[in-house]
Amino acid sequence: MTPTATTPPPDGCIDTQVVDEHILLIGINRPAKRNGWTPAMFRQLAQAYTRLDDEPALRVGVLHAFGDHFTAGLDLPVVAQYLRSGERLTPAGLVEPYDYGMPGYRRRQKPMIAAVKGICYTVGIELMLGADIVVAADDCRFSQMEVQRCIMPTGGATLRMPERAGVGNALLHLLTADVFDSAEAYRCNFVQKVVPAAVLMDEALTLARRIAAQAPAAVVATRLNVLKAIELGQAAAVADFVPVQRVLACSEDAAEGVRAFVERRPARFTGR
Repeated sequence: MTPTATTPPPDGCIDTQVVDEHILLIGINRPAKRNGWTPAMFRQLAQAYTRLDDEPALRVGVLHAFGDHFTAGLDLPVVAQYLRSGERLTPAGLVEPYDYGMPGYRRRQKPMIAAVKGICYTVGIELMLGADIVVAADDCRFSQMEVQRCIMPTGGATLRMPERAGVGNALLHLLTADVFDSAEAYRCNFVQKVVPAAVLMDEALTLARRIAAQAPAAVVATRLNVLKAIELGQAAAVADFVPVQRVLACSEDAAEGVRAFVERRPARFTGR
């Protein structure tokens, strides 16, 4: 599938498109500048993530990009003033796309798949690590190159790279600002699948459809429990087992799951 794109303004935009009623495609749209990030794009991305959580019919998001590249990173001349002042690029009160618990922002509830291709630098790596599942094209080139510009990565790379790859592998890429390929990203557990570039969106949508077919409340609860275990520890996650399971078991979707099991058919979940 080829997502629908609008003609972007000079400072880029984020396009959204609903597929199959339950999947929200979130497209980075500034291909003339290799999808270099501007303040307007950050604001619209947060609004798109917030839409995913707030619209009940939506069950999973897919973050992707128009053009040949996911992103070359920040449009540094435009964003530099924000880095110097500490002013935030994303309005407070919205879902924060990096999803690492910044004060003043909402945490995302629903699952997100990132489909990355071509150049995927700096903010692109941090956005994909902030997603839940990453599908990478086999033509990807990754680099967390902030140290080349006297910048510290603040979109989650210093947190998630060592979490996924170990401290040594994380510092290898964080401190050298090297360029590495999809095979290395897979070795480091930064991406979960590597596929030919021609089928990238098809693979991402296949995964999204499989997730969207499951019971929405159970998907959200399972995702949040995994994150709680990572961020707060095993005991905090275990403490949620009984109360969360009780709520799920009393839902209409739980009853439908039992009926589907007895009748040996796929379940038809409504989110209730």
